[in-house]
Amino acid sequence: MSDYLVIVESPAKAKTIERYLGKKYKVKASMGHVRDLPKSQMGVDIQNDYEPKYITIRGKGSVIKELKAAAKKAKKVFLAADPDREGEAIAWHLAHVLDLNIDSPCRVVFNEITKDAIKQSFEQPRAINMHLVHAQQARRVLDRLVGYNISPLLWKKVKKGLSAGRVQSVALRLIIDREKEIQSFKPEEYWTIQGTFVKGNDIFEAQFYRLDSETFDLKTEQDVQHVLNHIQGNEFFVTAVTKKERKRNPVAPFITSSLQQEAARKLNFRTKKTMMVAQQLYEGIDLGSEGTVGLITYMRTDSTRVSESAQQEAVQYIEQTFGTSYVPTEKRKEKQKANAQDAHEAIRPTSVWRHPSAIKPHVTRDQYQLYKLIWERFIASQMAPAVLDTVAVELSNGTVIFRATGSTVKFPGFMKVYVEGTDDPKDEQQRLLPDFVEGERVFSKDIEGKQHFTQPPPRYTEARLVKTLEELGIGRPSTYAPTLDTIQKRNYVTLENKRFVPTELGEIVLDLMMQFFPEILDVEFTAKMEKNLDDIEDGKVEWVRIIDEFYREFEKRLKIAEVEMEKVEIADESADVDCDVCGSPMVYKMGRFGKFIACSNFPQCRNTKAIVKDIGVKCPRCHEGNIVERKSKKKRMFYGCDRFPTCDFVSWDKPISRPCPKCGGMLVEKKGKKSVHIQCTQCEYNEQQ
Repeated sequence: MSDYLVIVESPAKAKTIERYLGKKYKVKASMGHVRDLPKSQMGVDIQNDYEPKYITIRGKGSVIKELKAAAKKAKKVFLAADPDREGEAIAWHLAHVLDLNIDSPCRVVFNEITKDAIKQSFEQPRAINMHLVHAQQARRVLDRLVGYNISPLLWKKVKKGLSAGRVQSVALRLIIDREKEIQSFKPEEYWTIQGTFVKGNDIFEAQFYRLDSETFDLKTEQDVQHVLNHIQGNEFFVTAVTKKERKRNPVAPFITSSLQQEAARKLNFRTKKTMMVAQQLYEGIDLGSEGTVGLITYMRTDSTRVSESAQQEAVQYIEQTFGTSYVPTEKRKEKQKANAQDAHEAIRPTSVWRHPSAIKPHVTRDQYQLYKLIWERFIASQMAPAVLDTVAVELSNGTVIFRATGSTVKFPGFMKVYVEGTDDPKDEQQRLLPDFVEGERVFSKDIEGKQHFTQPPPRYTEARLVKTLEELGIGRPSTYAPTLDTIQKRNYVTLENKRFVPTELGEIVLDLMMQFFPEILDVEFTAKMEKNLDDIEDGKVEWVRIIDEFYREFEKRLKIAEVEMEKVEIADESADVDCDVCGSPMVYKMGRFGKFIACSNFPQCRNTKAIVKDIGVKCPRCHEGNIVERKSKKKRMFYGCDRFPTCDFVSWDKPISRPCPKCGGMLVEKKGKKSVHIQCTQCEYNEQQ
């Protein structure tokens, strides 16, 4: 019999914590929530102050029975769910199920799963924070009132399986508004003049800057020719050299949204995957002789705050590894966002001495990559600024002036460890220039005008959408991943080249929502609601009052929508092929696993086909079929013969139409991180793209 029972959310975490606490403690997992609102009904008593009707989650009966039995044998029960609103709500539900006094010191929280943090948290147990519980409960009730009222309406008026939520509806609106901007965008012509210049053995580039001491807009080809007519010969003189020393400070350690964005840029991780892998790193990894260890601090946070002990540990590591010059001379204080809850520290490694290379043999590739990203970002955030020498040079030929800019790293500082990614690869380019002295000559090798057109704003990537939602105060760290997942599952948007494109269904749903529930889609209204939830957490306002203020207006709109919303018919898109069973036209349908082709004569004919794309290459094995794109069960693209199963040719790499010039074998495209090269599958022939 153990003296104390500790209940956490996951078995992985239970194993780690039990080892730290010792034999007197038995640690068990609740496997997440044990009670929730019923799925089959709204579960909110609107007439009785919006009282939630909680039920035991199906399948959790045996878990509760086991926890009750263990609680009866223990002297004291500690509830150690995650340190956020949802974790507090889980602890409250467990207290209710186990008949614990919520005002007793039964709640323990920790930001990291390390021996010191765990022991310290058990020295300072507290009562369950009902303000946190009420804030989480208010969010659940609010989402139920919106989702369980609007969704059935959409099922009736549009099609079954649709949903509407506060945050997901605003995310959908942002995507569709951006699409409308793109469609209405009118490109404008503009030109640039690019020059390649020679100085001794050095070749460098410069751009046209001005004419006759004034800036000169190049709007047409005639403007370009006007400038070129003023250039006499290929001799230019250096008329100005401006050098400046510039400091570049490191970025702050990760918060949830910045981790999601950077993992998307550098690791090509989807938002959902980032959070799943981060959860594994937080809960603990078996490191062999060291045992199971939590590798990072809690990953749902909007704060860049770092504990004093973690800062000191980082300084020691930096000094020992890189030298004192890499330690910042001034203590840097990170600025918190105005709407940050600041409940937890930034996302950081639990120990900087646990180098990524040391944990690599014990973790998966995804875990290693994400841990390395978090570790490097944190170390860099605690290092000295980088010092850059920037130079701007003006080159004159009569009245025509060209300008070249570049920079060199004088002192790398934090850049020795990590540099933040960017959505525009051009931003990462740093041009190096030779040394210049005013009055010296350089010679133009080539000068040409280039036509350009202004570009529309880009579609949202997952990373960019998360950043926009965060900037607008929409949602919280825990909501971003499920929100983006939902709008894709509902077929409101699709991902093309890693960017969101709205579907016809998404546009129809948004139009109906805009017409009948504009406040749900109002960015300011949704951001204000998030602020109200924060106020509930801080104990500034009662949760029932916030819900009631919303629902009274919402109910009026709901009644109007039920009467006035017209039924929408969505015609199936033709697939431009006939059914090979009954001859009827085939149409595109949306299923659980994405789009497919089905017979329009359903249910009389149930013929279906996967959507395949012919890449225009004959099968190298049977020489009769064509190679088509296919997707594996894990959504990975591969290539196969369209005569399958008669011909079983498959390839992960994309075949190309021409044979190998050396042996006549099949050539395929091999994709690296930054480039594509062509390689023969039968010999060593290789060519760069």
